[in-house]
Amino acid sequence: MCRHLAHVGPLASLSWLLLDAPHALVRQSWAPQDMRGGGTVNADGYGVGWYPDGESTPVRYRRDCPIWADAALPALAASTRASAVLAAVRSATAGMPTVETAAAPFTTDGWLFSHNGAVVGWPDTLVGLAAELPTRDLLLLDAPTDAALLWALVRHRLRAGASLVEAVGQTVAAVRRAAPGSRLNLLLTDGKSVVGSAAGHSLWVLTRAGGTTVASEPLDDDAAWTAVAEGQLVVVDAGRVDLVPEPDWEV
Repeated sequence: MCRHLAHVGPLASLSWLLLDAPHALVRQSWAPQDMRGGGTVNADGYGVGWYPDGESTPVRYRRDCPIWADAALPALAASTRASAVLAAVRSATAGMPTVETAAAPFTTDGWLFSHNGAVVGWPDTLVGLAAELPTRDLLLLDAPTDAALLWALVRHRLRAGASLVEAVGQTVAAVRRAAPGSRLNLLLTDGKSVVGSAAGHSLWVLTRAGGTTVASEPLDDDAAWTAVAEGQLVVVDAGRVDLVPEPDWEV
């Protein structure tokens, strides 16, 4: 499926995360190490969102080409440092469009979101959950994909006052009930905190030099990378990293 990462902490270079690390996102796009659920490459678009130092509104850059084919990226990445980053490379689920607007990260109101996985029985299994959303949200989906709808479900909870942890946990629980067996690795950040779910795909976390990275796969061979176990949430907040069991949300 897809590969994604989020980073928060002191100013970090987009080049390291996307291009320069031994197993940076560009390498994961064509040589992933743990593509559970199928797929061999992630060539159906990519995107990166970042928060300039001190800013609460992210900048987003998306393309419908493979990350390695974007000639503009190296210069952009080399000249950009950010206090928080969320990026993803996409392997489209069969039958879903390969357009720029289908690539993560998705963003609204200062949040960035990504989904690695697939919803079983899409779209029929999520008709009931989609019906609970405001009609306007459905009309303005970025693309007719499971990831875009998952973002709408998460965002709806955030706008209702849920915390990042609640929005991710509640959405994963609701979709699992509606579509058992779905793979639901989600990443969500507000530029200060990151919440990720390990639900069907690999997820790792590393804190180094005051910054924390959550990623589908380790970016290098640092032994401090820690695997997030299946069914856990990783919560990064104020420099602290917690790995907690995914709650059995009822809402």
